[in-house]
Amino acid sequence: MSNAHIPFRYDYVGSFLRPDVLKQARADFEAEIISREALTAVEDAAIRDLVAKQKKAGYSVITDGEFRRATWHLDFMWGFQGVGHSRTDTGLPFHDEAALIDDTYLTGKISVDHHPFVDHFKFVKALEDAHTVAKQTIPAPAQFLEQMIMPMNIQGTRTFYATTQELIDDIAAGYRKVIRALYDAGCRNIQLDDCSWGVCVDPNALGFFGTDAAGLAEVEEQLLAVNDLALRDKPADLTVTTHICRGNFHSTWACQGGYDAVAELVFGREDVDAYYLEFDDERSGSFAPLKAVSGDKKVVLGLITTKSPVLEQKNAVIARIHEAAQYLPLDRLCLSPQCGFASCEVGNKLTEEEQWAKLTLVKEIAEEVWG
Repeated sequence: MSNAHIPFRYDYVGSFLRPDVLKQARADFEAEIISREALTAVEDAAIRDLVAKQKKAGYSVITDGEFRRATWHLDFMWGFQGVGHSRTDTGLPFHDEAALIDDTYLTGKISVDHHPFVDHFKFVKALEDAHTVAKQTIPAPAQFLEQMIMPMNIQGTRTFYATTQELIDDIAAGYRKVIRALYDAGCRNIQLDDCSWGVCVDPNALGFFGTDAAGLAEVEEQLLAVNDLALRDKPADLTVTTHICRGNFHSTWACQGGYDAVAELVFGREDVDAYYLEFDDERSGSFAPLKAVSGDKKVVLGLITTKSPVLEQKNAVIARIHEAAQYLPLDRLCLSPQCGFASCEVGNKLTEEEQWAKLTLVKEIAEEVWG
């Protein structure tokens, strides 16, 4: 299928709830009860089943649901040389809960050979048909950079990189290599997942980064720079989008704040084709920052929450779409859930049936609004 219509009028971010059989297989692998080959066989079967359900639901995009990952972002970083990880003692502070995901840090200079996500993509690519296109989700380069310059990691990072610019250059070079490998494998639909902007707009951003206002402005420029440097010279027929949210772990969140403070920077200057934007509650602010979206870029409105099983009211969602159209033309808007259903393998607090009900609603609303 052509990628000319990416993002689609009704779309989704990428991750899905893991079936119990997959969760058990991953636990058995960690306990050394089953082999890597046995785990891969379970992953393969679960992904085939998921893609069949995505097609049956009438979606034009297919993904592996991130079924081969523990988290939406860290597994990708672990595919690079110079990146280490270990079990966390305290976890990351989310609202009402700590996200128990591995501490991830530098162990040397960053480089990459054959990244495992390329093979992950090839498996999904083989499941495409005339009506679907495979999407590969990866953390944005800015997310990688942020991970290594936050106060918890910056001292270790400086052991290998005297300046942040040197780090930016190596991250971007690694991404260019992986993006080219994905492209050569047939990928034409890459989504960069980026929570770094959610951190920047949070009222506690200065504390998160351990800096002052001038320092935060410098960090924001660095985050934009690494994203755009990673996409330098990308093939013209490769569609690259970015998804921005404020954290998604077990139905809780990490940050809050509207897009206003970074709108000109991100919506005006970032070199991507579209934005998947979280707008499911008051934490995301108003639609007014959409005025800053430059060129002919599209925006996928994340109006359906993945954090709650409660199904939204169709008319209320439609009203919000038309409210957003006051700032960006309706023909440049699309609809999706605000985030994935399982950014980490623990998943959000809803059932698979409730997950698919959300996606059915997204499709119904989009067809009613855009025909």
